[in-house]
Amino acid sequence: MNQVLSNIHPEAVIGENVTISPFVTIEKNVIIGDNTYIYPNVVIMSGARIGKNCRIFPGAVIAAIPQDLKFKGEETTAEIGDNATIRECVTVNRGTAAKGKTVVGNNCLLMAYTHVAHDCLLKDFVILGNATQLAGEVEVDDYAILSGGSLVHQFCKIGMHAMTQGGSRASKDIPPYIIVGREPIMYSGINIIGLRRRGFDNERISAIQEIYRILYQSGMNNKEAVKYIEENIPASKEKEIIITFIANSQRGIVRGYLE
Repeated sequence: MNQVLSNIHPEAVIGENVTISPFVTIEKNVIIGDNTYIYPNVVIMSGARIGKNCRIFPGAVIAAIPQDLKFKGEETTAEIGDNATIRECVTVNRGTAAKGKTVVGNNCLLMAYTHVAHDCLLKDFVILGNATQLAGEVEVDDYAILSGGSLVHQFCKIGMHAMTQGGSRASKDIPPYIIVGREPIMYSGINIIGLRRRGFDNERISAIQEIYRILYQSGMNNKEAVKYIEENIPASKEKEIIITFIANSQRGIVRGYLE
């Protein structure tokens, strides 16, 4: 561990084979896992929990207090999973009393200038493109990709394997497996390339396409479409994930071509 010219609190817990470059600040109540590399000018504040094999690039700030006027100084955390890459000037705020923690899962890539606000939950293999901004309590499921400059309203949910067009502004939930874009944001098809890269065969992809054809292009409203899907589409893991996502949506899902 290299501590030259850095400010490291003596009570911070630093794992084995951690590289700490010059001009890094690490506060009290921080845990950093083995084999993590921290580049110069990174600030890791109280409440940070950083996994193994991570790379945190210059200018990043992990676990700063929330930008939320309701925050009253409660003890909360910002948790980064294993194998995460946190690029330049990324900010990940810690949680509030609402959930107690902000979580970035394993194998995530947060590109330069992205912001993850208080109480967000990012699951595994999530990619946030450059300058993407997540407001408080956003949830992003496995393998979702938010392209550069995407803006996500507080409390929104992004389904697994979903993808946004660069510059998208999401104020509704984005269901699993789809691509969204345009202005205002809307359904633009399913994420075929992403699904194929992750091992989905043509049969599974076709089944997902049929579900979204009914949901977005049949002329039925969401309630009617979901009922039709439940009664007429063969059971599958993907069908269950989509139906459950829609049923649990509090903000409503993004609209389609015909709405």
